[in-house]
Amino acid sequence: MTLTLVLPGPIEQELLASTRAPLETAGVLLARRVDTPTGVRLLARRMIWVDEAAYLERSETHMVIASQGYVPALGAAELDDCVPIWFHTHPGEGASPRPSRWDRKVDRDIADLFRLRSGSPDYATLILSPHGAHYSFTGAVHPETGKRLAIDRIWSVGDPWRLTRAADAAEAVLPDIFDRNVRAFGPIIQSVLGQLDVAIVGSGGTGSAVAEQLVRLGVRRFTLVDPDMLSDSNVTRVYGSTPADVSRPKVEVLRDHLMGIAPDAVVSTVQGMGTLKATARRLTGADVVFGCTDDNAGRLVLSRLSTWFLTPVIDIGVLLSSTADGGLTGIDGRVTTLAPGHACLVCRDRIDLARAAAELQTPDERKRLADEGYAPALGQTEPAVVAFTTAVAAAAVNELLDRLIGYGPPERPSETLLRLHEREISTNRADPRPHHYCHPSQAHWGAGGEDPFLGQLWPDA
Repeated sequence: MTLTLVLPGPIEQELLASTRAPLETAGVLLARRVDTPTGVRLLARRMIWVDEAAYLERSETHMVIASQGYVPALGAAELDDCVPIWFHTHPGEGASPRPSRWDRKVDRDIADLFRLRSGSPDYATLILSPHGAHYSFTGAVHPETGKRLAIDRIWSVGDPWRLTRAADAAEAVLPDIFDRNVRAFGPIIQSVLGQLDVAIVGSGGTGSAVAEQLVRLGVRRFTLVDPDMLSDSNVTRVYGSTPADVSRPKVEVLRDHLMGIAPDAVVSTVQGMGTLKATARRLTGADVVFGCTDDNAGRLVLSRLSTWFLTPVIDIGVLLSSTADGGLTGIDGRVTTLAPGHACLVCRDRIDLARAAAELQTPDERKRLADEGYAPALGQTEPAVVAFTTAVAAAAVNELLDRLIGYGPPERPSETLLRLHEREISTNRADPRPHHYCHPSQAHWGAGGEDPFLGQLWPDA
């Protein structure tokens, strides 16, 4: 079981800055605990620093803090249903983030108080040391009963996205097959790709093209979601499919294809709609989600998932426009990246809310509302061509790589628009609307699995 601490950009910047201080620095990091299908995630919500007046002793190697320096933070943890993480630094380039004997004594002394005052059954620790331009860390969760759980990695979803393994983790061994990748972006990024948990919602022309590229890049952990069976017309676009696969679940076709390329891949499949709560919960352990669905209701779920679970979502849309006699007039693609601090799909007006509401109705109710003029007609078959779905899928994978590697502009756009028929690409950025759920003022960042899940009502399965 993997334990991941997820940090939004502003909190990671606070922690990083503290490692540059010449003296040990401490505070309490509040995080929501979420048990997911792939492990435990701690979703960071707020950092509360020890006030200067509470340091009784403080040097580059030692500190003693009065209880008033951290007890108020434990009350805040209880009010927000958070695990209190006792955080401090070991300053100085080259310093070890491993706990000292003094650190272990402090843990024994304060663990019960932290649990009692916060109402959490868990007490957690985190130590950071400066390491070049970044940091190294160790950390653990100490349950009231049961075994200590080491924090295996920190997943930072600011700018750039960064996956940092614990200082005491074993070095990853990279197979020779990735030599050309390593020559392009180095062994660290190649190792990160192999550690990512990636969910792909939609296993059709776009989703299969994303998966094909990711598995060849070195991603080895996938969750595939799609409710449909492969049809005759899907074979012209779905990577890994053949006529013999017609009438098989798309997720099974794609799973078999990925494992044929990488037998060591771990591929979970969900043959279900992303608009069902049980399906959406299967996505909560992903580090990154690619939205390759063409329904508005599914996009609405992914948009909220990005906020509530601090999960980057790369949403993809492809639209082909043609005349009644089959003349192709437009080839438009869209890649929108969602993460804390970026506008959601609703803020960007990328979701038709009336259509999303109709998609959430039962078939009978949908027909009745459509007949009465209250809901749009659904179910039309849209044109699709493999060259164009693949081109937009490649642009989406590029967004992931740029945010991990950092080869793009310093102010990365959060949306790329492709007008392939005009050989034109444009980009833009958009901030959350004030008072909308994705805005930090609404306190939904990292809210996790609180009820109602994702802050919305769910249809019955």
